[in-house]
Amino acid sequence: MNKTLSLKQEIAYAAGMIGWSTMTNIIIVMLPFFYLPPSNAGLPPLVPQLVLLGAFNILSIIAASGRLVDALYDPFIASKSDASTNKNGRRMPFMKWAIIPSMIFCGLVFYPLQKTESLHNAWWLTITLCLFFVSVTTYIIPYNALLAEVTNTPRQKVKLSSYQQVGFVIGIILSACTNNFADLVEPHFHVANRSEAIQIAIWGLCILSGLVMLLPIFFINEKEFTVAKPTHVPLWPAIKSTFKNSNFKYYLISDFAFYTALSIISSGLLFFCTVLLGLPESEGGKFMGAMVLASLLFYPLVNFGSAKIGKKPFVLLAFGVLCLIFVTIFFLGKLPFGPHTQIYILVLSASFPLAALGILPTAILADIAQRDTLETGENHEGMFFAVKYLFVKLGQTLGIAIFAMLTIYGKDPGNDFGLRLNGIVGFGLCLIALLFFSRFKEEK
Repeated sequence: MNKTLSLKQEIAYAAGMIGWSTMTNIIIVMLPFFYLPPSNAGLPPLVPQLVLLGAFNILSIIAASGRLVDALYDPFIASKSDASTNKNGRRMPFMKWAIIPSMIFCGLVFYPLQKTESLHNAWWLTITLCLFFVSVTTYIIPYNALLAEVTNTPRQKVKLSSYQQVGFVIGIILSACTNNFADLVEPHFHVANRSEAIQIAIWGLCILSGLVMLLPIFFINEKEFTVAKPTHVPLWPAIKSTFKNSNFKYYLISDFAFYTALSIISSGLLFFCTVLLGLPESEGGKFMGAMVLASLLFYPLVNFGSAKIGKKPFVLLAFGVLCLIFVTIFFLGKLPFGPHTQIYILVLSASFPLAALGILPTAILADIAQRDTLETGENHEGMFFAVKYLFVKLGQTLGIAIFAMLTIYGKDPGNDFGLRLNGIVGFGLCLIALLFFSRFKEEK
């Protein structure tokens, strides 16, 4: 049996997740708000609200194009990682060289060429988004493939996934607090321009992200923990082999629907606070923090409960709760409670799904990948995670695109129907996720 990680190394591994989660969620949370802000945000619009084919605005097309390049790159980097014969391991060398480009291009996404509405900004955004996604994917795919290789039992997978999920939600909190950090930048750095304050805050988060992404590389010697051999399956056959697994297909569809819905709620958080509830944008980070802290209370329940009765019941329950949460979004600002009460009911209700869907799907996929390795004799864990993250990114792209498209139907105070429609779309997506995952056959 392979050697397993110490507690210090598990924490270092989870810290890597904080870094890439922060940067990818900055894109999800801040991109619509920065480039197509609501009228009460104090920021200038930076790309035209052009509408193509009656539904697609320019920001949704830009987001989709960046993720499309990323999606095509995912299987390539997974194949290279799986087949690597590097003396330092199959995963860490890729991760090491991806960090600095990820930091640089994440920051440059928020440095438009012109400070007013311009098509030049649209082209700049497209290029920088593509380069950022390619850079961060070079870290993410090998990073996630390590999970199946440094754990030996389902319990270990769930434990490491739990630490990993803590890192992921810390990244969500940090990204959601971008405006709070900008509030600190303005007086301490004597920055009067709100856009510049946000840019400085984002650069600070990018630097912090790069530093914590180094921790797994410093504390984990990959060769000590895995004896996996390079796979010899060519790229396209390796992709096709993952889709022959029926369990993986049900997993993939439900995961795709979930991440699309999650991207909608992340992209809309600042709009829901400022437009539907009339609260300052800096409140968004506080609400996200409350949700994450509450979700930590469910971690022991998810860990021990899934070991006793299985992972599937918890995942299905989480999807059901999310359906109700998205229905609530449609009525935000119209419920018979104060605005703070409404948003806290929403985020605290989301704490259980955040815990369950953060911990369990990664552990489930690691089980699928490990079982496939035993059955086929080929170590292509990276390809399973690449296909998963291909669909995660497509889901995140679709979520941003849906949110941006629906802003056509209203995103400002008094004209907010487009924001409310996100609740209906999210409900439909979570219902699809629930129905498909109900067909998943869990190994006893």
